[in-house]
Amino acid sequence: MNKFLFLFWLFVSVPVWSQDSLVVVKTETVKYTEKDIIVDDSIILQKPKFESGFKEKYKSGDFEYEVKVGDKSVWERFKEWLAHWLLKIFGLSNMETSSKYLGYIFKAIAALIVIYVIYLIAKIILNKEGQWVFGKSTTRKIYSDEEIEKNLIYVDFEKLIHETLNKGDNRLAIRYYYLWLLKRLSEKNIIDWHAEKTNSDYLYEIQSNDLRTDFQYLSYLYNYIWYGEFEMTDATFLHAKNAFERTLKSLNR
Repeated sequence: MNKFLFLFWLFVSVPVWSQDSLVVVKTETVKYTEKDIIVDDSIILQKPKFESGFKEKYKSGDFEYEVKVGDKSVWERFKEWLAHWLLKIFGLSNMETSSKYLGYIFKAIAALIVIYVIYLIAKIILNKEGQWVFGKSTTRKIYSDEEIEKNLIYVDFEKLIHETLNKGDNRLAIRYYYLWLLKRLSEKNIIDWHAEKTNSDYLYEIQSNDLRTDFQYLSYLYNYIWYGEFEMTDATFLHAKNAFERTLKSLNR
């Protein structure tokens, strides 16, 4: 009985399984043709127009977008070399810091060069005006005998002697007469004046016999009056003064 029921169930179930496995869902397919495409005639496409020679325009450097890495200049390589040694010597943290300090050094050197150039320019200008003290435009009075001898060619001895005589210092006036004589001989290229030279040196340089004789005598008067330890009389001073002025006058010819 049980077998009979099992066989009956099996017989009934097989068609059902077969029917379920063969079920196919059909979908409806829509087909479109060229007539179904709607064309929008409101938009008119125009062919783009280009200016004549536009290709040449875009060949300029403004339109070159490729980055070109050029070779470093000699100056840049030199700075890198200095920065490397600065880094190595002072133990700096990196090349960027070393380059920064190197820039400070270059600025300091440039400042020193500018200061030195300004100093040279000022020195040249002041020399033309008489080396600070003895320029024509200066109002500074001359007090140092050493300054006068070192700057012989810039001194106005005629004025200086006049001021000295007004003070009654005849001995100092004779010294100024002698230095004035050296200045005139130097201006005439008769001697090569130098503060370290002696009277004998100048005497040897003078080629004219008459002038050499006058210079020798005036040198004697100068040594006698300036270095002599005695009280100079008015007659002695007047004699020496006239002798110096006579020779100075002869050099103006």
